[in-house]
Amino acid sequence: MTTNMTTKTLYLLCSAAPPVFDVAHVVEDAQARGWDVCLGLTPTAAHWLSGSLDGLAALTGHAVRWQYKLPGEPDVWPPADALLFAPATFNSVNAWALGLTDRFVVGVAAEAIGKGTPVVAMPCTNSAIAAHPQFDQSLAVLRTAGVELLYGESGFTPGPAGLDTPPHFPWQLALDAVDRHPTAQA
Repeated sequence: MTTNMTTKTLYLLCSAAPPVFDVAHVVEDAQARGWDVCLGLTPTAAHWLSGSLDGLAALTGHAVRWQYKLPGEPDVWPPADALLFAPATFNSVNAWALGLTDRFVVGVAAEAIGKGTPVVAMPCTNSAIAAHPQFDQSLAVLRTAGVELLYGESGFTPGPAGLDTPPHFPWQLALDAVDRHPTAQA
């Protein structure tokens, strides 16, 4: 649970990739670093974690969101000081770069760029799907927009197709990258 001493807010946005099952530990690690964490999920990630959503809300002290609020409803999250989108799947990366914001987390990530919020993303895909030409174009668009991408030698390295779970997803590297942003330091 977060404390009143927390002065900086991290939006942790997750797509449906196997590292999402570690999200409770990631929230705890971020909280230990002084972050007030708000957790957003793609609809499929929310489905995968459906049995844990109440516990994750209790852990963060905020509603776990995967859908847009209705017009006129108040925003239940405080403003973000930084945003981490990890794991970010092939689909989420491409939708984000193309501005296709029908999913809540992609819309929040797209808006963060326009607000000047520090944004770090760690894609998680396999090497076969990452070979699709749109993926490199999408990564280039996001880099140009100011997103710090932790991918390849600087982050997550895709493995071969067919593995259900990547051998290692460098969550600590992602949290370290968020901590380095000057506007994210309280």
